Amino acid sequence: MRQSTLHQLKVFETVARLTSITRAAEELSLTQPTVSMQIKQLTQNVGIPLFEQIGKKLYLTQAGQELLVTCREIFDRLSRFEMKVTDLQGLKQGKLRIATITTTKYFMPRAIAPFCQLYPGVDVALEITNHERVIERLNENLDDLYIISKIPDRLDVALHPFLENPLVVIAPKNHPLAKEKNIPITRLQNEQFIMRERGSGTRAAVEQLFTKHGVSVRVRLELGGNEAIKQAIGVGLGISVLSQHTFTPEAAMSGLTILDVQHFPIERHWYLIYPADKQLSILASTFFDFLQQESQTIASKMRLQISN
Repeated sequence: MRQSTLHQLKVFETVARLTSITRAAEELSLTQPTVSMQIKQLTQNVGIPLFEQIGKKLYLTQAGQELLVTCREIFDRLSRFEMKVTDLQGLKQGKLRIATITTTKYFMPRAIAPFCQLYPGVDVALEITNHERVIERLNENLDDLYIISKIPDRLDVALHPFLENPLVVIAPKNHPLAKEKNIPITRLQNEQFIMRERGSGTRAAVEQLFTKHGVSVRVRLELGGNEAIKQAIGVGLGISVLSQHTFTPEAAMSGLTILDVQHFPIERHWYLIYPADKQLSILASTFFDFLQQESQTIASKMRLQISN
């Protein structure tokens, strides 16, 4: 094992993560035979198999799973060391990995842009996905920071709320309830709804509120993206509950409105999280502080946008 190189460990981690030699070769810009040879040499150094192949799919053996955890710890410590060295040199550079839920796409690019302007040597890898996949990535320690809107159960994480994420009822402007005020939530009974996919934090919050008040709605469509939901609302397929951040000026111009329904908005927050025992790199800590400050500007712009 002592004869193994960092390059071999990197090749192994990539194959283990992608469960494919072909895709690993593409990501690493290597040939498939080269990747296979590196895995073979590493396996010989370890002394027992790291993968087993069933059909066309690769699976980690128990030894492979243990080595994967070790690899990620090694790479994480090396990354922190590199950050400390560059910080001592008066520089901020490196790669920042962030996994975030889909709704944050309405403000995260606006937050990342000024950060990258402040630190032009920084590259940001932003993974935008649903709540369940963010938690999976957190469990695998694939990123530096994670942004969610639903507090995870039974996970030991550092949790920092940084921005309000109110959920509102969005409907076409010609909807019968569009001009009413203080609408009882029971008036939504049997309304045709367009819902986010299961696993979405937004859907979980909506279903919890409806259950609490005994409201039953007809789920006409399930869609995985907020833009698709807004388009479906616009053509009269139903109403939905989405983050207020999705109600952009373009949404208002396309004929959508926010209904004034009792018990809405559902008060929620976005949270910056990471494993409780994780030591943040200097770069991750810098972005963490930056985003906490930038969130105030984002919230002010959102309030102004809604009022107009």
